[in-house]
Amino acid sequence: MVSRADCSILIAGAGPVGLALALELARRGIKPRIVAETDGPVAENESRALGVNARTLMLLGPSGAASDISAQALPIEGLKLSSLGAPLLTVNTAGFRGPGPALSILPQGATERLLLERLRALEVEPEWHTRVNRIDGTPDAPEVTLVRNDDSGETVRPTMLVGADGAHSTVRKACGFAFPGDALDNEFFLADYAYDAPVDVRHARVEFFNPGVLACIPVRANVLRYISTMGDFEDRIVHPRPNAELTWRSKFTVSFRHVETMSVGRVFLAGDAAHIHSPIGARGMNLGIEDACWLAWLISEGREAEYSKLRLPAVRGVLRQTRMLTAMATMDRPASLALRDRILPLMAHLRFAERALVRSIAGMDTPNPPWLSVAS
Repeated sequence: MVSRADCSILIAGAGPVGLALALELARRGIKPRIVAETDGPVAENESRALGVNARTLMLLGPSGAASDISAQALPIEGLKLSSLGAPLLTVNTAGFRGPGPALSILPQGATERLLLERLRALEVEPEWHTRVNRIDGTPDAPEVTLVRNDDSGETVRPTMLVGADGAHSTVRKACGFAFPGDALDNEFFLADYAYDAPVDVRHARVEFFNPGVLACIPVRANVLRYISTMGDFEDRIVHPRPNAELTWRSKFTVSFRHVETMSVGRVFLAGDAAHIHSPIGARGMNLGIEDACWLAWLISEGREAEYSKLRLPAVRGVLRQTRMLTAMATMDRPASLALRDRILPLMAHLRFAERALVRSIAGMDTPNPPWLSVAS
């Protein structure tokens, strides 16, 4: 086992996953080096990830980041689903008992800045404009060449290398991790609208158009995000107030992929570098932060070799769940649509089904972190 006192850890990527890993290591007395090709945190008005679930708040509690997030985030009271204007199901999360709301909304850029503040307080600063150019050596003794924007560079030999560098991970590709999976044919569209006064942000809403879906997610007290599978979705939006201002528009595709192992030798992967899936369910960033916190604890305990074995079951479970939810949102066969519209209202009468949904929304359907006390 590598001595923790002599352990040098290089983290590639300073998004929420890399920052959470660095923070969890630093508060345990292991100061990592963290590099990122970007010039800083993602812009708040272009943050794809919005949801912060209760599991993430639990994990970030000891560092103090959870209280920072809770002070700025919008708590969501539930999810309302309807079909062609007719209510199907309301999932109430307001009664969830746990480390904060089941789900809160805070743009990824804001979450990154709060993590960064906590990290700086522990005297760790990401090295921006610095990318992993190549990786030589072996997985047990990686040699990493770093290049900066001014073309200066260096080769380092960390005790451990962590790829938290996103879906197109250089670390994953350079170290030969397989990334099997498939992509959906559907295109998804996104638009953020700002209003001249606060609007109702208590619930997320999903409207099925049979076929097609339009979801509305709060971003700020006066900003709503609309996500749809329909190219003309903006013509279908019923704005809560006049004078809506479009602040951001984008589109994306969805893939379901995960590595077959999350570590090889002294090289580890976390977050989107290890697994990608649909944003439905708001699990992506949260699952990555969960990876980071587990890895930091295992490293501090000298048990990092157990990382892949402990994390892959949770990853597979979340991918199965998000695939199922995405299939429900994108189905287009009349018989399937009719069946969905009949089954969803029945779930309101099944207490166990609602509890399971709320636990999933809260992210509490993955293994409890053994280093924290968790109320039953």
